[in-house]
Amino acid sequence: MFRKEIDFLGEKLVPQEAYYGIHTLRALENFPLSEERVHRELVWAIGLVKKACAFANKELGFLEEKKAYAILEACEELAEGRFDDQILIHPLAGGAGTSFNMNVNEVIANRALEILGHPKGRYEIVHPIEDVNLHQSTNDVFPTSVKIAVLRLLKELAQEVALLQGEFQKKEKEFAQVLKVGRTEMQDACPVTLGQEFGAWAEALNRDWWRLNKASERVRQVNLGGTAVGTGLNCPNEFVEIAIEKLREITGLPVAKAENLFEATQNLDALCEVSGFLKTLAANLIKIAGDLRFLSSGPKAGIGEIKLPELQAGSSIMPGKVNPVVPEMVIQVGIKTIAADHAITLGCSLGNLELNPFLPLISQELITSLKLLKKSCNILREKCISGITVNQERCKELFNQSACVITAFSPYLGYEVCAEVYKEAVSSGKRVEEILLARGYFTEEELRLILDPQELTTPGIAGLEKLKEIIQKRGDKECF
Repeated sequence: MFRKEIDFLGEKLVPQEAYYGIHTLRALENFPLSEERVHRELVWAIGLVKKACAFANKELGFLEEKKAYAILEACEELAEGRFDDQILIHPLAGGAGTSFNMNVNEVIANRALEILGHPKGRYEIVHPIEDVNLHQSTNDVFPTSVKIAVLRLLKELAQEVALLQGEFQKKEKEFAQVLKVGRTEMQDACPVTLGQEFGAWAEALNRDWWRLNKASERVRQVNLGGTAVGTGLNCPNEFVEIAIEKLREITGLPVAKAENLFEATQNLDALCEVSGFLKTLAANLIKIAGDLRFLSSGPKAGIGEIKLPELQAGSSIMPGKVNPVVPEMVIQVGIKTIAADHAITLGCSLGNLELNPFLPLISQELITSLKLLKKSCNILREKCISGITVNQERCKELFNQSACVITAFSPYLGYEVCAEVYKEAVSSGKRVEEILLARGYFTEEELRLILDPQELTTPGIAGLEKLKEIIQKRGDKECF
């Protein structure tokens, strides 16, 4: 069964039970790109934007109460996800979001008609444009909805980053006394503790958390009320204040009217900035995940200083093999986020005069990145970081095999002498301490003081103050 709907281009037959209408049907015919759909978070956001607008129109007397309440109820149901199967527009449909806005308007109008006891398509009673879209334009409703969805996801992502940071800080304390080889450019460097490595990762994530919170400050400025080009044509002044106040109430987000609606309709640099922060988080996560893979490599023929939780079989041909699948997932999400940032940057730069027609691409990629990063941080924390254990014997073995402690003796012996000792240690397989003792540079007690883990991994010259005390007690004139 079908119903006939008419627009200024002609008429179409729409399935009788469909909540969408002719505008949606045309877009489906024009943009058969893929099965991809607009994100649920964006449908939630636009449902609440439409609800706030309907509320303002009711309060100002532009919608009679019975019709208004039907529209309000339909908006709430849309936001809750009841009609997700009716929001069919492809995210990259042309028209700067008009097809998506009209899809939403038609679903709300037809559901309101149903609530009022009328068949779908009776637009003389509740009209998608005249009633649901009253005092609005796609050009202010869609950007406002995008920013609300982004605000919500930024808050959720920041919470996940904070939890991930906290998990790293727990490991920082747990591994604070584990002495190991520090590495630069993949080569042995100076002594560090495993706790210091986890603490460094935690601090990087702390900066990401700060950036995500700061990003919300600019995203909260919306252009609702600007209508088509930001001048506010056909929109009463009182409408904007009431609608935005209602938006703050029903979303729980700090939404505010942009100071310059004309400018805010043109430019999307705030979303570009958010994407840049997500790219930075992605870069940090890629680095951390790569470090985890490197330190857990082996388990016998690699570094093997830490052990990641074993989650699944790693090979269909190699029995017993287990791979670092969570860090690999995180790296892939990071790569996708960085690629998305490039698309978002291009999209933001290609706006024309009073509008950016590429917001559909920008919003889809940005929301995708926010959701993937949020979920990957959660998975990394729960399935990887919380279960990491240390192989202390391996850390000790590699530390003893390495000549990395030689740097601690440079202030005492000079760079050239230490370079000779290092070369001998590497070629002979002897430990640095053994060579220093044999050459008579230090006593066993002096070596013990210099090689104290605390001295080796904190600022200053290792063992200097304690050595001064010993020399002074001996009455030696020479003092380091």
